Amino acid sequence: MANTPSAKKAARKIARRTATNKARRSRVRTYLRKVEEAIASGDQAAANDAFKAAQPEIMRAASKGTMHANTASRKVSRLNARIKALSA
Repeated sequence: MANTPSAKKAARKIARRTATNKARRSRVRTYLRKVEEAIASGDQAAANDAFKAAQPEIMRAASKGTMHANTASRKVSRLNARIKALSA
């Protein structure tokens, strides 16, 4: 357990940051699930709408450091490719 005042403060900060990151990650997963469900149903319009809502959320998670920037870009790119494939 933390003994020094600075270590106690660091522990508090870590707990706060962990809660924020957990909430943000959960939010991103929810948006991703909505896109996945729309793709699975084969409805391109719904998938597009869900993707347009999910993309800023994914990039926000990357900019805040919850998710790596390349991971976020890869997810966006692959989702977009799958949505485009629905029309083909």
